[in-house]
Amino acid sequence: MPQHASQAKRTKIAVLVSGGGTNLQALIDAQGSVIKSGEIVIVIASNREAYALERAKKAGIRGVAVPKKEMTQEAFESKIVELLDESGAEIIILAGFLSILSEDFTKRYPRRIINIHPSLIPSFCGQGYYGLKVHEAALARGVKVTGATVHFVNEIPDGGEIILQKAVYINPDDTPESLQLRVMQEAEWKLLPEAAELVSKEIMDSKEQK
Repeated sequence: MPQHASQAKRTKIAVLVSGGGTNLQALIDAQGSVIKSGEIVIVIASNREAYALERAKKAGIRGVAVPKKEMTQEAFESKIVELLDESGAEIIILAGFLSILSEDFTKRYPRRIINIHPSLIPSFCGQGYYGLKVHEAALARGVKVTGATVHFVNEIPDGGEIILQKAVYINPDDTPESLQLRVMQEAEWKLLPEAAELVSKEIMDSKEQK
């Protein structure tokens, strides 16, 4: 009986994805160990071919494609809001989600949307910095330390309050690809579940106090 009670209280998490879903997999793998106060209830992909949907299916989590290319920004966001409401999601995790969300959308969920970015914000972030481009820029600049940042999402790309950061040292022989992999392994896949638990616990505790 207590087990069911604790499950009912857990913060419901929606994960938004665009591609392979390695960060989603890190979240799935962390459920019950690192993430104790929340559970993933839905995965929403911005394209039909996203392998992340397969990862969700294998984990028994509902996965839905909302193909951005096939609709206007307004219709795209409206459909996501509909799915979030339907699932009862209380926090939204952007895990390799490549679509910029409008101010109208982000204002609906203050301190409820979190994103992982593959650099130490405020370095190499904002409009145009995503995926390999971040690591290419870090190597071109010659920095010795990079890393990853989990932050709340607001209307400014990568501009919200920082939740967690982790540094990763750059090797002299790094390529953008080798650096990307190491930042994922050493920082992103650890930070995102930790941040998910922090925010989930905060929401769960606030519900219990009411």
